[in-house]
Amino acid sequence: MIETKRLRIYPATRNQMEIFINAQTNDVLKTAYTEMLENCLKFPDKWEWYVAWFIELNNGTHIGELCFKGLNSNGVAEIGYGILEEYRRQGYATEAVKAVTAWAFQNPNVTAVEAETDMDNIASRRVLEKCNFIAKGKIGKEGPRFTLNRC
Repeated sequence: MIETKRLRIYPATRNQMEIFINAQTNDVLKTAYTEMLENCLKFPDKWEWYVAWFIELNNGTHIGELCFKGLNSNGVAEIGYGILEEYRRQGYATEAVKAVTAWAFQNPNVTAVEAETDMDNIASRRVLEKCNFIAKGKIGKEGPRFTLNRC
């Protein structure tokens, strides 16, 4: 578990993932979380790199999720994140992304953390900028790719 001033961030267990998947009403998200769990089960020694991480306030209120999309052979981990609408614009995404990137860089094999965001998602782009990610000019499936390299 990662704890910050206001948040607790932790990787879900298999049971938590199954409950979370079954609760999804959005088919795209349900498919994505199902694929994440399948990768967790396929690579149990890399669980944290494939599973959903839950973001909670220190009082236990669930406010969002984030995930890594694996760790490639070059040591690059892609991150995705989302905060429930009623908790946006309060700095929680920035706080969570900073905390998990610091956690990722504790692994000596991690060379960089990357993220993609839709061109029109100004709030997500701002989160990445506040966390010192730099746009590299590459466009991925979800939009421009931002990178934070190990110092």
